[in-house]
Amino acid sequence: MEALEIARWQFGITTVYHFLMVPLTIGLGLLVAVMQTMWHRSGKEHYLRMTKFWGKLFLINFIMGVATGLVQEFQFGMAWSEYSRFVGDVFGAPLAMEALLAFFVESTFLGLWIFGWGRLPRLVHLLCLWAAVLASVFSAYFILVANSWMQHPVGVEMVDGRPVMVDAWAVFTNNTALVAFPHTVFGALAVAGAFLLGISWYHLHKRRHDGLDTVGAHGTVIVGDAGGARDAVDHRVWLVSARAGAIVAMIAFAGTGITGDLQGKLMFDQQPMKMAAAEAACHDGTGFSILSVGNLGAQSCDDITAVIEVPGVLSFLANGDFTTEVKGVNTLLPEYQEKYGTTLPDDPMYGERAGTEIDYLPVMEVTYWGFRIMIGFGAIAAGAAALALWVLRKGTVPESRWLMRLAVFGILAPFGANSAGWIFTEMGRQPFVVAPNPDPSGIDSVFMFTAAAVSPGVSLGELVASLVALTSVYAVLLVVEVKLLFSYVRGGTASAMPELAQAGSDSGHGGDGGSGVSGARHGGKDDGDVLAFAY
Repeated sequence: MEALEIARWQFGITTVYHFLMVPLTIGLGLLVAVMQTMWHRSGKEHYLRMTKFWGKLFLINFIMGVATGLVQEFQFGMAWSEYSRFVGDVFGAPLAMEALLAFFVESTFLGLWIFGWGRLPRLVHLLCLWAAVLASVFSAYFILVANSWMQHPVGVEMVDGRPVMVDAWAVFTNNTALVAFPHTVFGALAVAGAFLLGISWYHLHKRRHDGLDTVGAHGTVIVGDAGGARDAVDHRVWLVSARAGAIVAMIAFAGTGITGDLQGKLMFDQQPMKMAAAEAACHDGTGFSILSVGNLGAQSCDDITAVIEVPGVLSFLANGDFTTEVKGVNTLLPEYQEKYGTTLPDDPMYGERAGTEIDYLPVMEVTYWGFRIMIGFGAIAAGAAALALWVLRKGTVPESRWLMRLAVFGILAPFGANSAGWIFTEMGRQPFVVAPNPDPSGIDSVFMFTAAAVSPGVSLGELVASLVALTSVYAVLLVVEVKLLFSYVRGGTASAMPELAQAGSDSGHGGDGGSGVSGARHGGKDDGDVLAFAY
């Protein structure tokens, strides 16, 4: 075990954990903004309750995302100083815009939204949320611009062995980023849709289990009303949320499919080895492997056999036709070796790794199965959403406990798809941390081997210590976030609007349930607890 391997494990663990928060923050933020817009336009109370409940979960996830995301920047300087030095001139612009423009706007307006309930005019308050949410979307774009340059370097010239940006427009409109951005946003909406559907299903089932809602002779729901947070409006909150989540999940899957196809075509052109490894395409051909067996980690992959293969599909994924042969691993390997060498250069930056053989084939177990997990989990989530939408046509859910648990666990499917896709994208780029651009104009000289990117002054012991420390801290943060989410989810809308619980206890005294409900209907709060919505 060496420093490079530990550094990669450290960055991989912290990045994948952070990326669990990113799609939910983006997707759920957009949906909460739509919910508040619907409340602003219609004045219907169920939209207000939806905004506050889902907004509470959005804030919990946002805070954890910020806490875990800060570590990424520290790692660049701690474990990857050579990488930071190499890409610094290019990354300065998009990362500065992400931090100083997008994140600043996002944080400022989110604070105004949190503390602005009942203080700001309703339209201004709504616009604060939209500003924060759209800033988070732009933040994602700037990060993707930086990452896409690692996948496909453009707009630079090499000066003294380092790339220097000469065309900012080319960097910010990199075709890799323009395709990755909508793919990421659709992936985020898929996560948010499943999140809404699973939690809403749980609450609809809970109402059925507690006898609040029953089913009539024709199978349609008879909505019960226990007052307070468990009234007829509460049923409307979960039904509308569940249906919206199912629709969003299906649309998002279609969007990820379309943008994923465009992204795949770019990868076949820009990083042919990555896509060949993802398909276990050892030999030139047109067939797409549904299932391959053999030693997926072999250098030449000669012993891999496609058990189930669909002719022509690989050609369509790569070129948009069904006949053009796609280069396989065994054809690409000598091409890479001829272009970029067979061994790492004899340079001090490589240390003891100088002169070692370069393995241009990514870890095929990761790329092959990661690609299929990404597609498979996404398809499962979309199929489940379609089935759920059909079940919800009667206005409630079955009493089946196992079906409820399946709906809740289904929340994890798009998370798994997003994580698998991200791992595939990053692992498939190896052995490059900045992949070469196969442009015949000569820009392919801009690349960096991962072996050259690690900090030369950081010892193996220091990296192991930081890996253990960061992983431990992240594990604690995971427990904290899950516990917070579970607590507020189980509490229902009353967990985000305590006045509803108070209204329930006062409902026996006549009237409309007291000033708490009146305040809720007007977007206000309990004046005795000004931080009720903001913890």
